[in-house]
Amino acid sequence: MKIVYKDNKVEKQCTSLKEAKKLFGGNKALTISFMSRIEAIKSAVVIKDIISMHNFHFHKLNGEWEGFFAIDVKSRRDKWRIILQPLDENENVFNPCNIDEIADRVKIVEIKKVSQHYE
Repeated sequence: MKIVYKDNKVEKQCTSLKEAKKLFGGNKALTISFMSRIEAIKSAVVIKDIISMHNFHFHKLNGEWEGFFAIDVKSRRDKWRIILQPLDENENVFNPCNIDEIADRVKIVEIKKVSQHYE
């Protein structure tokens, strides 16, 4: 699957081990798990492959984040999430974004943010 990034900062966090370590305050376990999640997204053919990985806890976001989804960086106990949005083949947002209908054809995601989303 192809990954696009919201901006250079997010791209560096997702592609540089040094930047990922900085993001997680030097927490080695979070850094390793995060980098493996990014690799899993890249290795997936379609977003359905990520949805089916139950330990990622792929879930829909609501409110101001409507149309976005999140996966856990490490586990449900950690507050860190990767916020992403499915894109079509032209890198446009699906509107409406009914993930059940598009999961087997989404081959591009945009990573919007890596954060302690629920704080």
